[in-house]
Order: sequence, then C-alpha cells, then structure tokens
Amino acid sequence: MKKILILCATVMALASCNRTVTPPATEENDSTNTQVVTNDTISAEMKAENMQEVQAFLKECNAFFIATVDGDQPHVRPFGVSEIIDGRLYIMTGKVKDVYKQMAANGKFEICALKPSGSEWMRLSGTLVTDETLSVKEEFLNRNESLKSMYKADDDNMAVLYITNAQARFCSFAAPERKVNF
Repeated sequence: MKKILILCATVMALASCNRTVTPPATEENDSTNTQVVTNDTISAEMKAENMQEVQAFLKECNAFFIATVDGDQPHVRPFGVSEIIDGRLYIMTGKVKDVYKQMAANGKFEICALKPSGSEWMRLSGTLVTDETLSVKEEFLNRNESLKSMYKADDDNMAVLYITNAQARFCSFAAPERKVNF
C-alpha cells in the first residue's frame, strides 16, 4: 500500500511540475535579456556542484524511478543506486535486463525521485552512456557492497552508465521549480 501511495504522489507531483523560475535581474541578465543556461555556458565547477546536488537528492530518496522507451512504449522501473565517480554521475544495471537493452538502443531517459516527505521531487533527464572501464565498475561495487552478491566488475553483465546533457528540475508544493544542468 505504501508503494502505491508513493507512486500516486509521484504522478500527482509530476502533473503539477510546470512552473519555471526566471533568474533574478542583473547587469548581465536583466528582465529584457534573459540568458538561457545550457551545459555549454556553465563552468566546470558549477556543473560539479549541480551534479553533487542531484546525487544528494537521489541518495536522500533511497529509490528513484527511471523511464525508458521500447519503440513507442514507455517503461518505468525503480532504481536505488547512483554514484559520482571521476566527475561523472553513474547508475548501474545488468546487461541481461530489458532496461539495459532499452538504454543501449535509446540513451534518452528521465528519472523521477520523490523525497520521503512526499512534498519535494526531482525530474532528471539527459542521455545515458555505457562505460566499460573496469576501475569504474570496481569503485561502484566497493561503494555498494550489497551489489557484490549479484555482480562482478568483470562478469560481462554489470553495466555502469553515466549521464550526459543532464537537466534536473527541482519541484515542490511550496516553491517555484528550479533547474540545474550538468
């Protein structure tokens, strides 16, 4: 029952996440000259801070839901682990799973994460890229000991994927939407 309530809250939250925050006016960005912030216009330091903020949000939520597509059919599944390794935000799955096959065929995705309070959520979209680097897989497993019973870094099943062209939308019932990129 709790899972159904969380899923319902997530759906309701997504439906209400349609407000956009306009940056405050400055000399460089007055109300008549709004700058669009893209991954090309933010510094490496800001990208790293944004990625850390997204990672902290995902960790606080414990579980998050990732949407993929198979042809014209969307699929949504719960995930529970993400890690920043070598300046990239990674998720992990098994190559034998349908979700990996869908990610490999079309790297575009969206994640929805709802905080335990049920009043704050984040939508994260971008592109997933598979990384076969053994040291990254080993580090991911070292940080997530419970996965070692199911995966080995060199088992040809473990898939680690990092996020590129990311945009996170932070939403709540009490504040305007805020977007960050990395």
